[in-house]
Amino acid sequence: MSTDPSVTFDAPPRLDAEADVVVVGAGACGLVAALRARAQGAEVIVLERDASPTGSTSMSSGFVPAPATHFQRAIGVDDDTAARFTADIMAKSKGLSDAALAGLAARSIGPALEWLADTQGIDWIVLDDFLYPGHSRHRMHAVPEKTGAALLARLIAAAERADVPIVTDARACGLFIDDGRRVTAVEVTRPGGAREIIGCRALVLACNGFGGSRDLVRRHIPEIADGLYYGHEGNTGDALLWGEAIGAGLKHLTGYQGHGSLAHPHGILISWALMMEGGIQVNAQGQRFSNEHGGYSEQAVHVLKQPGGIAWNVYDERIHRFALGFPDYQEAVGAGAVKSADDVAGLARATGLPEAALALTLDEISGLQRGAGTDAFGRDFTGKPGLVPPYHAVKVTGALFHTQGGLTIGADARVLDRDGAPFPNLFAGGGAACGVSGPEVSGYLSGNGLLTAIAFGWLAGGAAARG
Repeated sequence: MSTDPSVTFDAPPRLDAEADVVVVGAGACGLVAALRARAQGAEVIVLERDASPTGSTSMSSGFVPAPATHFQRAIGVDDDTAARFTADIMAKSKGLSDAALAGLAARSIGPALEWLADTQGIDWIVLDDFLYPGHSRHRMHAVPEKTGAALLARLIAAAERADVPIVTDARACGLFIDDGRRVTAVEVTRPGGAREIIGCRALVLACNGFGGSRDLVRRHIPEIADGLYYGHEGNTGDALLWGEAIGAGLKHLTGYQGHGSLAHPHGILISWALMMEGGIQVNAQGQRFSNEHGGYSEQAVHVLKQPGGIAWNVYDERIHRFALGFPDYQEAVGAGAVKSADDVAGLARATGLPEAALALTLDEISGLQRGAGTDAFGRDFTGKPGLVPPYHAVKVTGALFHTQGGLTIGADARVLDRDGAPFPNLFAGGGAACGVSGPEVSGYLSGNGLLTAIAFGWLAGGAAARG
């Protein structure tokens, strides 16, 4: 029997269980929605297709941008506002983001993080040792462990404390919708093929985007269709397919988050902080090919255009020691992905890069760092110390992380139809909903994924509980 997402415009034949709010997906978006709905007195069930919640949240850096929080003020950032953050989002996408959604996310994320801290015990720190590309203030929040896996673990623990059941090995495969366009039930497949039908008063789609469906990626984002997918394989576009079937509005399906720094072949994310601290990327000829400060998302496309679809991150001991503060980088060191050498000749031998070209590139950026000349790619090197031996390098490739387009939603994360009218009890957030990055890869501002997961999940949970 097929498990492809289906919609039945009729009453369910039976109900095996019921809840006020059913949430599809146990990532950051789904768990925040569930916690908010439960806090408002709703009975909630979270459906998770995997044997244990993992997904895109656990694979991410776990960093969440938010303005005007008391966590920022505690470290002296007291001039950030939702309006400033919205302006940064719109500037990164060159004005192509949905301005209403950008403003909604920017206004909601700070209260959402503070609510998670005050009511759910989720601790936040603000990263203030560097600015991520496109952000005008230090506003990147993280749990103390500074990983997405730790963020997800803390949300799962909060759900357990709140008595929110997370039903695993439960693939939501079908929706039942009545003639008033209300979702009345969700059909679930279980291991071995058994099926259950769960009734609901409201449904929250938090099942991410369609990056795990090669067919959908090729249809909507052909420029990255041949790139490596560094996301959860379960992100197969169920929300998108359901939306198409019920006449929901869909927007910015060509938008996505890429990343130009995935260790190859190890598959370990190398933080873009290395570039922001002064590192460079060179291709197999030992030459730079772009402005590394433009943004890590669009850098995926630049890297994939290089010979073999690879590049090398090149940096020095100062940056290496800085990067050791990131768990992913520690993992890369342990896996042998980081090559080290005392001089240019040694680095060329360790990486296979041509020594003469690599030396010339390093000489050029040394001059740029001293203020001699202008970078052909438009990067300003004068704000950080120059690169000096010993050197380090990591071979990387470009990858698709997750899609940014999806179902259109209103101010309470309620799904809208193609004419802009709301469905009565259907909500979406995170990768299931249209995000704030616009229609192009270059529109992705650092943290936009978890921004909309948590902000829109928080809004969806509150509205779903109210009915």
